[in-house]
Amino acid sequence: MSLTAARQVADAVLYEGYLLYPYRASSAKNQVRWQFGVLGPAGAAEAGAGEESALSAEVVVETADDASLDLHLRFLQVQARVVERRVDDGWEPVDELQVDGTRWIPFHEAVAREVPITDVPLTGLGDGISREVRVPGGEDVEELHADGRLVGRLVRTRWAVSGTVSINARPGADPRVMVVGVRVDNATQWSPGEVPGWTARDVAARYSLVGTHMLLSARGTGLVSLLDGPDWAAADTSSCVQHRCWPVMVADDDGTDAVLVSPIVLGDHPSIAPESAGNLFDATEIDEILTLRVMTMTAAEKADARGTDPRAAAILARCDAMTDEALALLHGACRSVEDEAPWWDEGQDARAQPESDAVLVGGVPVAKGSRVLLRPSRRADAQDLFLAGQTAVVSRVYVDVDGGQHLAVVLEDDPGRDLYDTTGRFLYFAPDEVEPLPVRSS
Repeated sequence: MSLTAARQVADAVLYEGYLLYPYRASSAKNQVRWQFGVLGPAGAAEAGAGEESALSAEVVVETADDASLDLHLRFLQVQARVVERRVDDGWEPVDELQVDGTRWIPFHEAVAREVPITDVPLTGLGDGISREVRVPGGEDVEELHADGRLVGRLVRTRWAVSGTVSINARPGADPRVMVVGVRVDNATQWSPGEVPGWTARDVAARYSLVGTHMLLSARGTGLVSLLDGPDWAAADTSSCVQHRCWPVMVADDDGTDAVLVSPIVLGDHPSIAPESAGNLFDATEIDEILTLRVMTMTAAEKADARGTDPRAAAILARCDAMTDEALALLHGACRSVEDEAPWWDEGQDARAQPESDAVLVGGVPVAKGSRVLLRPSRRADAQDLFLAGQTAVVSRVYVDVDGGQHLAVVLEDDPGRDLYDTTGRFLYFAPDEVEPLPVRSS
């Protein structure tokens, strides 16, 4: 089963928040690794140095003989980049190094990892299974040359991380389905003071799984949407428990449903907008706004960003080369809704008569001209609460497209009452937030 299309969305999730505008390591918000789906090493959260070490999800799978699941655990492994200058007796770490117009500075990068766990049979999952996850550390060296001479190098270091993926299943309330639970634990051992000069948070970050999420696909059976599943599966979909993640439906390359267990709340079948020119990483920010911001950066700021991370350099190059036509595409888009059911019934709306319609409140008809006592209660804001106990007069009775009823009112003793009625600017309350009052005696 090919998940190439699903990985496009998953990759956006993986790198969301990886590097924040203005894309420079000197920016305070880029000096601490902050992303969605961070699983800290065991004990980091309790020590106040990192995030929780686990996430878990439950999904609903249709029962079938010989059915199996494929799971792909995906995350970023932190990689520290040190900049060193060539000296007579070897190498010297430096805060920055200029090489042929490029400014290199130390930074914490990341490397994408994917751990497949495939052909997991659904039968026999009642007792649960567990798979170890081990990603080794390592060190890479990139030499920097100027005028044919070796003048510096970038030393990239990664630290080994380990954990477990646990999978279990329980029978559904409906015999046609079962509920499958998946849990990821970061079990990496660490010590807060093991690196002199590093904070406990920096140490915990290098042993964290960053941007953690999963892709689940099924063989020989189907997956049920937790957001828009069939009515007969409602008891099972509503019983699913999620911790620090949100399972949504995505599609594999054949159109068959899969599930993205995302650290970001999404709707079913999310997709990358065709107008988007590429990742911007900045925590779900709007493409057009970020692109315009990048275009306003000074030459010095751009040089700092290019030296921070190759991905930042790619963003700058893409924004600098963007045509007016490509930029215009980011401003807005029209999507066809011809095949969708209409959300608004023109005929029903034509029958609504706000100035003559009435609603029953405690058995009393309330319509235009009715006096009511205001009793705000439904998620009332401060402005509504200030009006509690005041007398108002109903000006309109509205019904929204979902059938909800709303009373448009003005305060009875407000000297601007007529102005509100003329401009249509009212205060709005639900029927159960008012108490009918008798007609005011003249």
